[in-house]
Amino acid sequence: MQTNQRIDGKRLWDSLMAMAQFGATPKGGVRRLTLTDIDRQGRDQFRAWCEALGLTVRVDAIGNMFARREGRDPARLPVLMGSHLDSQPSGGKFDGALGVIAGLEVMRSLNDLNIVTEAPIELVNWTDEEGSRFGRSLMGSGTWAGIYPIEMTYGLQDPEGVRVEDALDAIGYRGEHPAAPFPADAYFELHIEQGPILEQESKQIGIVTGAQAMIWYDARIVGQDAHAGTTPPSARKDALVAAARVIGLVDRLMRDRGEDGRGTVGYMQVLPNSRNVVPGEVKFSVEFRHPADAQIHGLGDSFPAEAQALMAGTGCTLELTELFRLPAQPFDASCVDLVRQAASRLGFPAREIVSGAGHDACYVARHVPTAMIFTPCKDGLSHNEEESIEPHEAESGCQVLFEAVVARANRSL
Repeated sequence: MQTNQRIDGKRLWDSLMAMAQFGATPKGGVRRLTLTDIDRQGRDQFRAWCEALGLTVRVDAIGNMFARREGRDPARLPVLMGSHLDSQPSGGKFDGALGVIAGLEVMRSLNDLNIVTEAPIELVNWTDEEGSRFGRSLMGSGTWAGIYPIEMTYGLQDPEGVRVEDALDAIGYRGEHPAAPFPADAYFELHIEQGPILEQESKQIGIVTGAQAMIWYDARIVGQDAHAGTTPPSARKDALVAAARVIGLVDRLMRDRGEDGRGTVGYMQVLPNSRNVVPGEVKFSVEFRHPADAQIHGLGDSFPAEAQALMAGTGCTLELTELFRLPAQPFDASCVDLVRQAASRLGFPAREIVSGAGHDACYVARHVPTAMIFTPCKDGLSHNEEESIEPHEAESGCQVLFEAVVARANRSL
């Protein structure tokens, strides 16, 4: 390393492991669903760590947490960094948490080194990046960015009928500050790649230039419940068979677009979900992703009609609701260059990469100059309890984050 300003890799790793105890699963992963009591425990620990450093913590109306370290010049706009602490139902230790805990380590190292930056620095824990409980990915950053009106967000319900507003109140994290953009100089987010490219190419750092486009749907197919033993084929209105046709279409449309195509049905609810009843209703998710906006727009134009055509002869009806259409999001060239310079200065093998996943950075980038840093993860596996990274990979990513954030906070205006 070509710097004498080092983060503490062991302390970073120990804190990652400590956070992973909140919602730890028997298989070594994490179940820390947003706005649950387990999430509250993780948030409380994060707040305690930040306040122990002398940071000022504020919470906005959607539960986003901001921990501020003052700079020398109070007139300067803050440099932001962060990610999320919520997880998938069977998630890993590092998805999201790496970015938050690495940001905490940056703050600790600044204190250790007695560094006073010119600009303030703020560490962010965004609410519900995963979307696994309330069905809106990037909910906290999306509400902050004005993508989701807060009245709509508050009204979202989980499968048990719990509303977001009530869940926030239940854990004490509906803050008094507006969930709205405020002036900031930059935003940096460290994250595991969640894919295999960096590991396959033996690269230590991914210099993320942007994120691909995506489109999400909620689908509902309604047929008719019927006795499995007495209902002949001609009388069946099997919603699950109709859903299978749509799922096959999603897979074909993905494969038609080659290795850049992505199409997934990741959530399904079959009703009444009984062994001897023909399914009368199926609810499921559909998403497509691609680096090119034109491909996503084309899918948005063609997929609904093709899916409806598959209902012919099934006796079923399809309701398809487009949840959002997210354009490809380029990141700020000057912020990306700071990541590039840091990786080079530190001697880390690196490559430029486009994010295949959506991240809070995608919505933040609509208001604030933004860049991301990727670290490898074993076999590219994520959203899985076996998700894994090595301590030196976490340390390298955090060191690049430190370099980029400090450089931005101390830049000449």
